[in-house]
Amino acid sequence: MRINFQDPATGVMEGIIDFHHDIQFYLIIIVIFVSWMLFSLIYDFGIKLYVNKAIKVEDTLQARKYSLITNKVTHGTILEIVWTLIPVIILVAIAVPSFALLYSIDEIVEPTLTVKVTGHQWYWSYEYTDYEDNKVMFDSYMIPENDLKVGELRLLEVDRRLWLPVNTYTRVLITSVDVLHSWAVPAFGIKMDAVPGRLNQVSLFIKREGVFYGQCSEICGVNHGFMPIAVKVVGLDLFNLWVVSNLINSTI
Repeated sequence: MRINFQDPATGVMEGIIDFHHDIQFYLIIIVIFVSWMLFSLIYDFGIKLYVNKAIKVEDTLQARKYSLITNKVTHGTILEIVWTLIPVIILVAIAVPSFALLYSIDEIVEPTLTVKVTGHQWYWSYEYTDYEDNKVMFDSYMIPENDLKVGELRLLEVDRRLWLPVNTYTRVLITSVDVLHSWAVPAFGIKMDAVPGRLNQVSLFIKREGVFYGQCSEICGVNHGFMPIAVKVVGLDLFNLWVVSNLINSTI
C-alpha cells in the first residue's frame, strides 16, 4: 500500500510535494517542542509538587525557593513574548512559499493545445478544440473488471485514453452537463471541479511521458467510483500522428 505521493509529472506537483515536506519539518519541530513543554509542566507542577507535599517538606526556605522558581516560569514576560513571536515567524515562513505555489497553480500561459473535458454520469467526454474543420471528440468509459487484460488496473482503465503531448503548454477546459464532477489527476497536481453551466480552466505542462491515472473526486452519484481518468502522454510527433488519424476517421 502506497502512503506517499505519486511520482510528479508537472512542475506544479513537484512544488506541492516540496511544500508538503517543508511543512512536515515544521510539524516535527513543533511536536517535539510542545511535547517537551507538556512533560516539563507535568513534572514540575505535577509530580514534583505532589511529591513534595507527600513527604511534607519541613524546610520552609526550600519550599519558598521552589515557589520563586515556579513564579518565574508562570509569569515570565519575556517568555510570553517569545512564544508569541515564534508561531508568527513560522506562519510567515509557511505563507511565503504557499502564496508562490498558489500563484503558479493559477497562472495561465498562452496554450499551444486546448482540450475540453465534460463530465457526465458516469463517464468523461474529451474534445480537442483547436481544429477548425473537424474536431477530435470521444467519450471515455471505464473498462469493466471482466474485460480487463493482464496488467491493466482495476477501476482505472478506460476504453479511450486522453492523449496529450509532452513539454507542451496545454489548457484544459472543464465543465459538466448534469451534476458536479471533479477532474483530478494526482501526478499532475490537478483537481478541478466540473460545474454545470460553468467553464473552469487549468494549465498543464507535462514534463515526462507515460500513462497517468485519476478519478472523479466529487461525490456525483451511485457510480461515482466508476468514472476514472487515464491520460497518455507521448512525444509531440506521435501525438500529431494520433490527431491526424482521428481526424481522418472522423471524416469517414
